Amino acid sequence: MAKIPAARLSRLLTGWSAEGSGPLPRRLADALRELAERADVAPGTTLPSQRELALVLGVSRSTVTAAYSLLESEGWLESRRGSGSRLRGSGSLERGVGEGRLASFDARAGGAETAGEAASQGPADLTSGALEGLGAVGDVVGALSGADLAPLLRGDGYVPYGLPALREGVAAYYRAAGVPTDADQILVTSGSQQAVWLVAQALVDPGDTVVVENPTYRGSLEALRSRGARLVPVGGDRPGAGDDGSDAAAVRRLAASVRPRLVYLQPAVHNPTGRSLDDAALRRWAAALGERELFTVEDTACAELGLAGDGAPVPLAARLPSASTITVGTLSKLFWGGLRVGWVRSSPQVVARMAKIKTSVDLSCPVVDQLVAVRLLGRLPEARAARRAVLREQRAGAEELLRRRAPRWEWDTPAGGPALWVRVPGADTEALAQLARRRGVAVVPGSAFSAVDGFRDRFRLPYAHGVDVLERALPTLLECAERSRA
Repeated sequence: MAKIPAARLSRLLTGWSAEGSGPLPRRLADALRELAERADVAPGTTLPSQRELALVLGVSRSTVTAAYSLLESEGWLESRRGSGSRLRGSGSLERGVGEGRLASFDARAGGAETAGEAASQGPADLTSGALEGLGAVGDVVGALSGADLAPLLRGDGYVPYGLPALREGVAAYYRAAGVPTDADQILVTSGSQQAVWLVAQALVDPGDTVVVENPTYRGSLEALRSRGARLVPVGGDRPGAGDDGSDAAAVRRLAASVRPRLVYLQPAVHNPTGRSLDDAALRRWAAALGERELFTVEDTACAELGLAGDGAPVPLAARLPSASTITVGTLSKLFWGGLRVGWVRSSPQVVARMAKIKTSVDLSCPVVDQLVAVRLLGRLPEARAARRAVLREQRAGAEELLRRRAPRWEWDTPAGGPALWVRVPGADTEALAQLARRRGVAVVPGSAFSAVDGFRDRFRLPYAHGVDVLERALPTLLECAERSRA
């Protein structure tokens, strides 16, 4: 059976040490048992050695030894000399939860009010960079009337491809950006997360090679891993942005020997680094992808959060053929996460294929949300301006705070987005994250964004929650960084 890496297991153990009562070994044993019961870790999986797990969790080896012993005595663990400790399970065949982005929301048992309170007081949850909603959303919702809904109520409410008005509105958005697009090239989805999941379901088979940036959006890693893709990373701290075009050149060389099923990129406002490719880098990527005729997935979910300029970002799709390109977009990042409206732009054939999969899951996106989205498309310029003004101020405040309080930490000023991609020299951010969680501060280590569990000296630090949240969390993070070095 497969062995789960210690770094990956630590990310599945979200919140175990900050909750509950009783000795630490008991809590760790209970958390591991729950992973087995829910099949989040497949039965028969070999667990990391006690030393490996202790290092990434930031606990003593004796704590892990005691936890393993408790599990073995209760029949949840089977240890054999020379072959390690295998976790027993309930026999469930269901897939477990993701290890990355989706796990950030597992502990949110309360409603919106609870989430809002958590952002302003008490423990600091820095696992998500999601922004609070813009007032424009409330304005549009409040302006809706029965007369607006009356034409839609005459139908059954199921629009598998999305409201025609919204599809045309999104198509017009791309045409304005210089990308010829018809409404039949648009599929409306429940946010960009579902869009990426649909891409994986529709285009990737187990064993297919998929090229991803390293690091990259962790939700995409979950979606692709769930399909059994073979992930091949390219890039480094600044994926795709090298002056020598090394990332695009690496893809060109790779494609000469191995035919990737697709290439997944975030050219504008990359998550987690916040970088955006300049025109020269976009040309290099377009040349490499076009030369090898590689199917490209361009994720622009965060592109509207760019902090330079005033207009809409020009997608890489403007330089690539629609037949071999998918562009993922959303209104949720710019306007509000509670507005679950995203989309896929591709050829009508690919859109139809993905629509069939989508209808088997949810039949249709909520019509009222789509009606709101149609009207919000007309407010994009003012929404961009509002976000940019606030995010620029928050970015400046966060950088000033870190320069003053954490002078050894390193980062590049991001071109956009809600977070800094921070390097902590000499630290193990897997251990840092576990130690901080036990002190009420939750962060995501760099390895969560890597297909190969890299960037163990990095973590993503959202600044969009305000400098006051960072000031509250920073002493804990600094202390845990020092402990992780030891």
